[in-house]
Amino acid sequence: MKKVSFTEMKHGTKEDYALLDKHEKEYERKTADRILNYLSKLDSTLEGYKVSRLEHSLQSATRAFKNGESEEMVVATLLHDIGDELAPMNHSQYAASILRPYVSEKTHWIIEKHGLFQTYYSAEHLGGDKNARDRYKDHKYYQATVDFCENYDQCSFDPDYKSMTLKEFEPMVRKIFARNPFYHH
Repeated sequence: MKKVSFTEMKHGTKEDYALLDKHEKEYERKTADRILNYLSKLDSTLEGYKVSRLEHSLQSATRAFKNGESEEMVVATLLHDIGDELAPMNHSQYAASILRPYVSEKTHWIIEKHGLFQTYYSAEHLGGDKNARDRYKDHKYYQATVDFCENYDQCSFDPDYKSMTLKEFEPMVRKIFARNPFYHH
């Protein structure tokens, strides 16, 4: 396989960068494959939960799908906790950054803020402020994020819930990640 001529980027040529651009575009087109593969391996959980991370994601997305949410929001719901393993202290921002080039401002904001909003259910039990989300009370997506947490996230830890399969979500994931980057509507 052809390789670039440089060992320092500042010495790269037009041909080097054309080669890299070609490979990067091919790689970007396979993002959905990598995401689906990663999700499929989330079959473990943090100790204490009744369901795996994958099952939580599938339950959340199934609830969004059954509630008639857009494909974009269903996929975002499926991916909302994809950062749990690699970025436990900022998993919401991690997931939002993966989605950002492919989703609307609203969907991005909801996913980015859901972690803070989700503390509404647990913070008071751990000495925190359950109303920390209220700093965003006047934001145009505040209520949508409250609704996301209430309807899809906090309620999706049920080992008896009948979720759709990852395979059923696959066409939606592929469609969203096939969009031109920085898609906005």
